[in-house]
Amino acid sequence: MGSAIYGGLKGAHSLTVVEKSEEQKARLKARFGSVAFVEAQTPVEKDEIVILAIKPQVFEKVSLQGEPEGIISIMAGVTLDRIRAHFRARHFVRVMPNLAALNGRSASVLTGDEPLKERALELVGAIGSALWLESERELDIATALAGSGPGYLALIAEALANGAVRQGLSNERAHALTAALFGGMEGLLEQNHPAQLKEMVCSPGGTTIAGIEVLEKRAVRAAVMEALEAAFKRTQALA
Repeated sequence: MGSAIYGGLKGAHSLTVVEKSEEQKARLKARFGSVAFVEAQTPVEKDEIVILAIKPQVFEKVSLQGEPEGIISIMAGVTLDRIRAHFRARHFVRVMPNLAALNGRSASVLTGDEPLKERALELVGAIGSALWLESERELDIATALAGSGPGYLALIAEALANGAVRQGLSNERAHALTAALFGGMEGLLEQNHPAQLKEMVCSPGGTTIAGIEVLEKRAVRAAVMEALEAAFKRTQALA
C-alpha cells in the first residue's frame, strides 16, 4: 500500500522514503526509478507530512525525530489517541485505503484533525477517491465496507465465473466476462441506485429474476449484511 501511495504522489510532491529492507528498496527502485531514501534517524522538518504506511504490529517500535506538520496513518486498528500518544506532530489523520489503490482507484476514507483535512484529501486523492468522515466509528464502518469489500466482491466474482464454467463455458472466457461485468458496473452504480439497476435488468418472467429468486431464497442479501457487521465488530475489537 505504501508503494501505491508513493506511485500516486510521485512527480507532484517532494518525497523521501524510510525503508529498512534492502529487498524492498530494490523493488521500489525497479518500479519507480530514482527514489530518495533517508535513514530512520533523519530529523523530520516542521512543514513536512509523514505518512505511516507500516504494519500495526511494528507501530510502537517506530519513532520520529522532530515535530512534523502532520501525520497520516494508514494502519488498521490503531486509533488516533494511540498515535497521538506515541508521536509528536501538529495534526493527525487516519486513512483507510483499499486494494484498488494498486491501480490508482482506491475508495479511501479519512478522519482526524480538521486543520489537516484538505491536505490529507489532496494527498489521498492521488490514489483514487477520498471521503472525509466525522468520527473513527464511521471510519470503522466504512472500513468494513470499502476496505473489506474487495474480498467480498472477489468471492462473488469467483462464484459467478465458476457458475459459468459449471454450465460449460471455458475458464478463460468465464473470467474475462466476469472482469468485464465488474468493470462495466462501476459507471452504472455511480448514476443509479442498486435497486434501480436490479429492476432495469429483471424483465417479467425472465432469466435474471429467476436467478434473483434463488439468491433471495439462499439469503445472500442477509449474509452480505452480516459479513459487513462481522468485519465492523472485528475492526473495533482490534482497536
